[in-house]
Amino acid sequence: MTAAGDAWVLGVDSGGSGVRFALGRADEASPAEVLVSDEPVRTGPAGIDAGHLLGQLVPAAMELLARTGADRVAAVAVGAAGMASLGDHLRALLPAALAGALNVRRLALAADAVTAYAGALGQRPGAVVAAGTGMIALGTDLTRWRRADGWGHLLGDCGGGAWIGRAGLEAAMRAHDGRRGGSAALRERAEALFGPAAELPGLLYPRTDRPAVLASFAPEVARCAASDPVAAAILREAARNIAESAAAVCPENGPADDDSAHSTAGESVSECEVALTGGLFHIGDALLVPVRQDLAALAPHARTVPAAGDPLAGALLIASALAREELRLPHHPRMLWVTTERDG
Repeated sequence: MTAAGDAWVLGVDSGGSGVRFALGRADEASPAEVLVSDEPVRTGPAGIDAGHLLGQLVPAAMELLARTGADRVAAVAVGAAGMASLGDHLRALLPAALAGALNVRRLALAADAVTAYAGALGQRPGAVVAAGTGMIALGTDLTRWRRADGWGHLLGDCGGGAWIGRAGLEAAMRAHDGRRGGSAALRERAEALFGPAAELPGLLYPRTDRPAVLASFAPEVARCAASDPVAAAILREAARNIAESAAAVCPENGPADDDSAHSTAGESVSECEVALTGGLFHIGDALLVPVRQDLAALAPHARTVPAAGDPLAGALLIASALAREELRLPHHPRMLWVTTERDG
């Protein structure tokens, strides 16, 4: 039996700074209640720690049910950073665990880029760039997913906050050495934040949160860009990288990669909506203007649009669509894994 639109559904957004939970009606756009945990879900040798997530999810769901007076949850959607590569433990354990603890048999486990997509564009074709410390672009024609970048600060995330911060600190070190390409302005800002330039490697390399530390310097690069040509060039190069990733995943841009959910292309579309999401874009026009210019040059059919909502809203939307059996986003074993066992 199809779940009614007035059923209660749970969306979960698990990231590096904690976990957010939202309980709402399947036929309503806004959550009725939201609960926030400042404790990030652990990652261990088996990937994302399913037990640690469950230890937060089940009590949160019970509290939200009590707040709303709801009797049960019809569907759950979990969006998590690292789900694509580290989610095997969750996929193996969560269905039975949630069926036992909450009597939930409709479950979606999504990469955080997918919930960012759903929050930004809903269930229509298009593309999303999610840029914060890292950077990933994700697009779909509703038959398959296309992904560009999101490979981490060592192999990619080109144009993201850590990438900008690292480039800015390199320019600071060049100025310290007297090499070409250095920026005295960026050196001054780096030493104000981190101390003497020569001590920066010893401070940075041992850190386990190195991407976040690098990204913390990105706003300084943006502040210097108005008057410093080196900083301005870093932002222009970041914009080019972001635009290239966005153009690569717009639905008209050719075949999907080997990790696509489906190999059959859908009908082409005349225009690709591209939503720019994430904290990096709070830098403002110094980044946004060249991103839009480069994207227009690379993909004339692309049009940037405001994001309708955030990844938590996207998780809630996926759970709602799953409860109503109206989920149109492409299923995929790593990007959007769904179990739809009907209630007994």
